[in-house]
Amino acid sequence: MTYFAPDTLDDALAHLDTTAMSIVAGGTDFFPAMGAAPRAILDVSRIKGLRGVSQDNTGWRIGAATTWTDVITADLPAAFDGLKQAACEVGSQQIQNTGTIAGNLVNASPAADGVPPLLTLEAQVEVASVRGTRVMPLSEFITGVRQTALQAGEIVTTILIPPQPDHTRAAFNKLGSRKYLVISTAMVAAVIGRDAQGRVDHARVAVGACSPVAQRLPALEADLIGTTADVQITAAHLAPLAPISDVRGSGEYRLDAVAELIRRTIAGASA
Repeated sequence: MTYFAPDTLDDALAHLDTTAMSIVAGGTDFFPAMGAAPRAILDVSRIKGLRGVSQDNTGWRIGAATTWTDVITADLPAAFDGLKQAACEVGSQQIQNTGTIAGNLVNASPAADGVPPLLTLEAQVEVASVRGTRVMPLSEFITGVRQTALQAGEIVTTILIPPQPDHTRAAFNKLGSRKYLVISTAMVAAVIGRDAQGRVDHARVAVGACSPVAQRLPALEADLIGTTADVQITAAHLAPLAPISDVRGSGEYRLDAVAELIRRTIAGASA
């Protein structure tokens, strides 16, 4: 097996362009699912500029190799509280210290904790290859169960998040068979803003583990605008979801449970 750990992005892309390699950062998803050893591994965890959280006039930039602990400890506004809460639910503290935000996205699990809060922040994904860079919405990057829009020779480099309204707050809730070290049965993230009269003027709600890819709920978001965040959750609001039945719960249970999770999460983000 060949193991390559470059310290520049150009070196990584050059190797990836000529050799079929498995890309690894924290490895917390990769190694448990590896099976037979791959022929070549590209470790991107040492690449300069791929780790850290920064802000400029276009919004926030989160490097692909940024760990969940980095996210938890970063100085971020209240709109990111849902992402921080999700980061605290990613495995154990040891996993949070090693696992990366881009790894969570590239793994493309329906139950990836980071995806719903990033959807509510309207995140975009920047990828690079020797051909250049391109940017796409997170909603288009994950295309199915364990499937992404990454093309041959590409690496995720950055998660881009646009400026968030100053008055918004966020929350995240996860349902599982126990509090920690569990795969989600359902999860919800929300970013809510209220005007001076206490009426909702900004609403983003996303659900994970209830469809092949985590989904925003646009009908619910629209119905929240102008209210005091006390909208009754209806079947029409949940229409984008397609929960399956598995060992963690039936599809019917997931729909019932997620309606309550939505209520709690909106309330938490509206407090």
